[in-house]
Amino acid sequence: MRKINTSKLHNASELLDAKYGKEGTDSRDVFNKEAISYYYGEILKERRKEMRLTQEQLSEKVGLNRSYIAKIEKGETDMQMSSFIRIAEALGLKLTLS
Repeated sequence: MRKINTSKLHNASELLDAKYGKEGTDSRDVFNKEAISYYYGEILKERRKEMRLTQEQLSEKVGLNRSYIAKIEKGETDMQMSSFIRIAEALGLKLTLS
């Protein structure tokens, strides 16, 4: 049986610290913000595809530009909460605040 050298293993926090800085630093805050934007964009994109809607059809439903929908789905923009709610509702997603 092969023995694993655990001294070379890293957890996710250590890797993120090394690449983006420690929690609370500006660089880590930027990373976290971008990661959240990407995550929500993926959720909206997958739901849109499940509903067999194009970005153009969704944009017409919610009154936003198709290019803005594309940026949201790629995590390239910090969308306003009102836009997120409109898109989520158009996609039949239920939002709850706790």
